[in-house]
Amino acid sequence: MPSTADRARAVRQRLTAGAVIPAHPLALTAARTLDERRQRALTRYYLAAGAGGVAVGVHTTQFAIREPQHALLAPVLELAREEVRRHEAAAPVVLIAGVCGATGQAVREAALARDLGYDAGLVSLGALASATDDALVAHCRAVADVLPVFGFYLQPAVGGRVLGYEFWRSFAEISNVWAVKVAPFNRYWTLDVVRALADAGRDDIVLYTGNDDSIVPDLVTPVPVAAGRHDDQSQRWFDGGLLGQWAVWTRAAVSLLGRCRAARADGAIPTELLREGAALTDANGAIFDASHGFSGCISGIHEVLRRAGLLEGTWCLDPRETLSPGQGAEIDRVCRAYPALTDDAFVAEHRDAWLR
Repeated sequence: MPSTADRARAVRQRLTAGAVIPAHPLALTAARTLDERRQRALTRYYLAAGAGGVAVGVHTTQFAIREPQHALLAPVLELAREEVRRHEAAAPVVLIAGVCGATGQAVREAALARDLGYDAGLVSLGALASATDDALVAHCRAVADVLPVFGFYLQPAVGGRVLGYEFWRSFAEISNVWAVKVAPFNRYWTLDVVRALADAGRDDIVLYTGNDDSIVPDLVTPVPVAAGRHDDQSQRWFDGGLLGQWAVWTRAAVSLLGRCRAARADGAIPTELLREGAALTDANGAIFDASHGFSGCISGIHEVLRRAGLLEGTWCLDPRETLSPGQGAEIDRVCRAYPALTDDAFVAEHRDAWLR
């Protein structure tokens, strides 16, 4: 077993090299209890597809797993860790745990994740809707004292809050921040984060896109961060993605990230890659239910996995979370229109083994 320091170094190198990190869904039975067999199968799918990590206990996993009547946070974290540890070989698979709630709860969740062997905590600030920037930074610092932090700009439509340049500039002063998932679904706010980290001189904090509506543009766009300069030090890149969209069609996502990074290295972005990015945004609109304010986003992910045979149904812990009217037809449409985005053949070939 590598030492803690060696593990941390290897994980940070993996993040910098660029990884597909699916936001892990929750597999439930019709009785809305944990379906352990299918929960393990999902993790096995992601690992077999080439994902460089998994994020568990995040929005896609359903924040309600923390509620006392469910008490699923620790069991779900444990299942993913067990499957990752079985799979790992030379390169580490990055284990990221969602960390939620007010500071006391967040610190407890960070300690749980640390004790279970997770590498970093993705810190959601949705519970601190009225807190000042100073209070938010203090909150993140308290978590970072327990577990390395993966910052998180979650879009307000699904429980996040607006976080301005000043917050991110102060956040960057926390030494134990490893990365930021930028997911406001807003170009202006996305640039705020990139500029703030650059102004803080934190080139060691890697940027991961969480903008499921703009995956390819994020991955192939050098963001200028120093006016009047045009060298490598005057721009920042997104190195990979931590995405709910990548909870489905993960093998295709690994291929896409590889092609985006190759185009970045070549300094030329093929038109076909941009076309694929537009197709992926269209597909994400259907899966995430953009036309209904994202109310069916988790159910949409479940529906794609159900059609693939990895989930038995689309059930969520909250019975009110379902597909929106017409969302199934929209998923039909994008699957017909963009078969190259899907993993149908790959999943069909290996599904029985994953479900063993």
